[in-house]
Amino acid sequence: MRFLDTNILLYAVSTVPEEEVKARRALTLLEEDDWNLSIQVLQEFYVQATRASRPDRLPHVHAAALIESWLRFRVQETTVPVLQNALIMKERHGLSFWDCTILAAAHAAGCREIFSEDFAHDRDYDGIRVINPFR
Repeated sequence: MRFLDTNILLYAVSTVPEEEVKARRALTLLEEDDWNLSIQVLQEFYVQATRASRPDRLPHVHAAALIESWLRFRVQETTVPVLQNALIMKERHGLSFWDCTILAAAHAAGCREIFSEDFAHDRDYDGIRVINPFR
């Protein structure tokens, strides 16, 4: 079981020339069907992809359609147990609360790997190994 972090989704829609290699890699990852996401990841994607200061900003309708297409993946909700585990992970690992909520959602979904550029590559967080697919 594998989990995708928000940055993978954002690279998949990037048209910034400096991110072309990462965009291609992200699109390749999204062709696979065995991913898990969380509500938080989808929310973060929407906020970041549509923000006014983004150079390749997506219109609402496009961002919403992408989110709808990604609902084909298993989506972990943010529940009270996810929140409680995020608080424990925050204390244990010293990461941001939001990063810990993503890790806790991956844990709740039964994932053993999280694909992300934002965590330390190959680090294990309570049984979840980080893979930076852009290394």
